[in-house]
Amino acid sequence: MNKYEAEFSNLVRAFRKKHMGKGPSKVTTTFCKNWAICEMEGNLSPVEKFIAGANEGKQMLRAARTEMVKEMYRKNPPEEMEAFLDCKFVDLFVDIDIDRDFGMSIFIFNDNIEEKFNK
Repeated sequence: MNKYEAEFSNLVRAFRKKHMGKGPSKVTTTFCKNWAICEMEGNLSPVEKFIAGANEGKQMLRAARTEMVKEMYRKNPPEEMEAFLDCKFVDLFVDIDIDRDFGMSIFIFNDNIEEKFNK
C-alpha cells in the first residue's frame, strides 16, 4: 500500500465513523484502474457481534452492512475522497462476511486512479 492508498484508507475509516458511528479497525486499499479496493477488518460493533449470534441476526446485519452502506454513500457523496483523488465518485460495491468480520468495498471513480497515484 503506497502513501496515497494509505491516506484513502484513512478517509474511508473516517467517513464510516462519521456516518455509522464506528469505522473498521483496519483498512487496506489497493488502487486498480478506476477502482479503489478496500479490505476492511473489525467492522462490527459489540452489539452487532451479539446480534450475529443468531442466523436471523447474521442475515439482517449483512443486509444492513451492504445495502444500507451503499445508500449512505448515495445520500452523502464522499466529497473528501473526491477532493483527495481529484475525480468523481461513480458507484460502490460492498460485501461483508459477518462470521469473519471482514468486508470489501470497491469504490468506482471516473478516472484511472491507479495510473494517477501508482507512479
